[in-house]
Amino acid sequence: MKSLRFISAEAFVSNAEFARKSLGGVAHNLFPLLFKASYLLEQGEVIHDLVENWPLVDFNMGKLLGTTVDYQEDLSHRTCSVCLESCLTGLRDYVLNHPSPYVKRLKVVDLTGIKDVEVQFCECKKTMGRWARTQLLSKLCLELLVYLQQTQCNPGAFEISVDVLIDLFVTERNYEVVMQALLKKCCCPLKICCVSFRSDNLDLQKFFYIIKLTDPSSLRKLEIVHNVRLEMEHLEILFNSIHFPLLMSLTLPARTFNVQRFTATEEQMLTNIGEKMGEMTQLTELSMPFSILTGRIQKLLSPLKTPLKMLDVSNCSLNHADIAYLANSFHVNHLEALDLSGHKILDLYPSIFFKLLSHSSSVLRSLTLEDCNIQDTHVNMLILGLSPCQKLQEFKFLGNPLSSQALKDLFTFLCELPMLKNVEFPVPRDCYPIGITYPIDDASLCRFDHQKYESVAEDLNLILLQANREDVKASTPLFGSYDAAVQETNNELGAYLIKSFKETLEKFTTSLNKMS
Repeated sequence: MKSLRFISAEAFVSNAEFARKSLGGVAHNLFPLLFKASYLLEQGEVIHDLVENWPLVDFNMGKLLGTTVDYQEDLSHRTCSVCLESCLTGLRDYVLNHPSPYVKRLKVVDLTGIKDVEVQFCECKKTMGRWARTQLLSKLCLELLVYLQQTQCNPGAFEISVDVLIDLFVTERNYEVVMQALLKKCCCPLKICCVSFRSDNLDLQKFFYIIKLTDPSSLRKLEIVHNVRLEMEHLEILFNSIHFPLLMSLTLPARTFNVQRFTATEEQMLTNIGEKMGEMTQLTELSMPFSILTGRIQKLLSPLKTPLKMLDVSNCSLNHADIAYLANSFHVNHLEALDLSGHKILDLYPSIFFKLLSHSSSVLRSLTLEDCNIQDTHVNMLILGLSPCQKLQEFKFLGNPLSSQALKDLFTFLCELPMLKNVEFPVPRDCYPIGITYPIDDASLCRFDHQKYESVAEDLNLILLQANREDVKASTPLFGSYDAAVQETNNELGAYLIKSFKETLEKFTTSLNKMS
């Protein structure tokens, strides 16, 4: 609900020309109110001028767009291109267009509160994701430096110093501009401060260079994903050469670890990496999907000084000893999010898995068990294991061979979990042709009876409705949950994969020619 103040603010900014002319007479404490009203109405020109004339010490996007007394709706998930571009260009002009630096109070701009989501509600329907925000801010910083050096500006502009907190996302395509902006940070009035760093589709040498420019001592989150070919020896070099004292979250690319046929040297390397992670006393989130870590989880996690709150070991070929360590470790009582996808836990380790769930039940909020070969015969066991997890908010179990009836039985139980909000369930096994094998390959994933699936989905939603659980969202994202970062850069990643495939074919052809 909107307050009278917010309605008045909307009326004021709806006439952009009048609002821009009148800003000089607006009380400083009204700027946040006008900013949120302008953002809601997508008044780009007004947003630009508000930021250009920002009279306060800080500019925090998360707080400005989040729930406020005057308007409760959270707008921080609206990554509207018009609004965000106006914000950033307004920030550049804040430095350029004021005659005197003495009236400038702005010290910190925090852009980290912006949330990238799948469905956008802004009218323009054009989004500016994390990669594009990284690109634009870096470009504006460089343009600002060039302008200040080439023109006769007020010398006071160089005395301005504004820390701009941002979550950087770097790929091959925007590497050069981001690298240059970070390299010249000390000369620029707008100083990029990297809180979170994500790297994809980037040469290792470039990754090692740019990560040093981000000021790793302040980094809170590091995501090295997909097409960064980081292997265990590279990770050891990274941790030996760079310290991450404030790092809270670490994501590693697939196959960083592969313990098959480990030598004594590689065993020591794994031990060293565990010890280095133990020095990261703030680390509470660790994601290392698709590594092969059979029998080595304890070696990697036991040196950690701080219990993990989030752990992703999906498709890591864990064995009984690994699951047993997790169930008995000091991490288990703190795990809020756990991903054990790709492990046949109910087939192979049901008792130790129940122990793990029991120990984490007081805090567990998110559980992912995709492609775990959970069958109809396991449903009662699964219900028994999940019963203590009364704080569970999210349960994902795509890719399991469950029948329509088994899903209905499971949904009837899930209605009893009071905090549950999101469920991702598989296409029922009986919707696929007889003889389908699991895990289902991508080519066969969509070859099911869609009409029958829709009927089952309606029945499942009816179970939720009859239990007064309309608050639970149930869906079947066939190719996994939405990833804003992947979605934004999928064209670049696709081109990279084609290039890699072409190079592999060329090498194969060359080898054949040599043999003949």
